[in-house]
Amino acid sequence: MDLKELTTFQTIIQEGNFTKAAVKLNYAQSTITNQVQRLERELGIQLFKRGWDAELTTSGQIFAAEIDKLIGHWNHVTAQAKALQREEIGSLHVGGLESMIEHVLPNSLRRFREHKPKVSCHFVNGNTDSLSRAVLQNQLDFAICGEPADPSSFRFEPLYNENISFIVANNHPLAERNGIIPFEELLNYPMIVGGNTCLYYLRLSKQYSHYTETPFLYTVSQISAIPGFVQRIPSVGAVLDSTALPPNVMKIHVELKDSSIPVGLLQLRNTEYTSSSKNLLMQYVKEELQRI
Repeated sequence: MDLKELTTFQTIIQEGNFTKAAVKLNYAQSTITNQVQRLERELGIQLFKRGWDAELTTSGQIFAAEIDKLIGHWNHVTAQAKALQREEIGSLHVGGLESMIEHVLPNSLRRFREHKPKVSCHFVNGNTDSLSRAVLQNQLDFAICGEPADPSSFRFEPLYNENISFIVANNHPLAERNGIIPFEELLNYPMIVGGNTCLYYLRLSKQYSHYTETPFLYTVSQISAIPGFVQRIPSVGAVLDSTALPPNVMKIHVELKDSSIPVGLLQLRNTEYTSSSKNLLMQYVKEELQRI
């Protein structure tokens, strides 16, 4: 049994007789007849009552009811096989938070290249909002970020918790404080934070809502650049705990009710087929994150 025989049978059903099916498929009628006879021998049943019209037998009617599903399944399996064959070449597009691009993805790529040297990888830096939109639009195969505000279209696998940290220059008044600093004391200073679509920005906004005063904010879309601003401007910076700090900038201990943000793998929900290349790279990312 092959796809041509199944397609011929389907076309006969659609056209109503052998002659019209032969014209549509551009076959000689003898070819159509031979294909049906082969299909009947392989199935061990008679599909048509003999005659000019394509009148189905009882067994043929049962087979005809399933023919569209059979051909659809055949095409799906063929597409998967071709996709598997292509996996030794091709490309993957992966998004990540700044800390992922700098620390996790380089080691993941090094290991991935040992097994898939001809699969190219393209990495995109962004925050959870921009990365989730790119995944939704099929611009990224997956991303390492937080969970989107609307998770209904995604599968999110949390892998670790990133924490919000507050930083100041060594000569800042708060740098001299010992112990935990109440959050409301930060409101007396300008604050430098990430863009307003960052998850941790939204987390901080909830914290601000508990107070009548709000801080004067400067926003910087690239979180790794915030320590440079804090170096030169008397202010408090809000960064992620993994953000690298220059020598003259330090973390301060601030009372914050919920400073953790789950970070993990984000991909579309209900993806029919996931390539082994994608699975392999995601596995290496998971292993690298476990070392953090």
